Amino acid sequence: MSKTLYILNGPNLNRLGTREPDVYGTKTLGDIEKACAELARDGGLDLVFRQTNAEGTLVDHVQEAADHAGALIINAGAYTHTSVALHDALRLVSVPVIELHLSNPAAREDFRRTNYVAPAATASICGFGAMGYDMAVTAAIRLVKT
Repeated sequence: MSKTLYILNGPNLNRLGTREPDVYGTKTLGDIEKACAELARDGGLDLVFRQTNAEGTLVDHVQEAADHAGALIINAGAYTHTSVALHDALRLVSVPVIELHLSNPAAREDFRRTNYVAPAATASICGFGAMGYDMAVTAAIRLVKT
């Protein structure tokens, strides 16, 4: 099994730190990546960390993870609620998939209750802000090692 953890991030997450800090917090995606890299390294995993605003590119990254990852963490952002293509790509992944959201989509606007990622995920972590990434990496390390 691969010792590589993929963390994929969808649209607008490159704007963390300035984008609605009351909803998403003040940490930047760079801050989050640095913390994830340290946790992954300490857990014996290599890390591939990516962000894209393009749906097709995110699907390409999921397909790459399907071929090379020991585990996948995905914060698909708004594509969670709109992308059947992303759902279909996630179905190709045979390793643990952890869905991640900084906020709790179920506690927000009605349109965020549609979720195309969760049915293809092993588990979901929502509503813990940037700490959710730490939780997801810790869980992924344990899943890869078992």
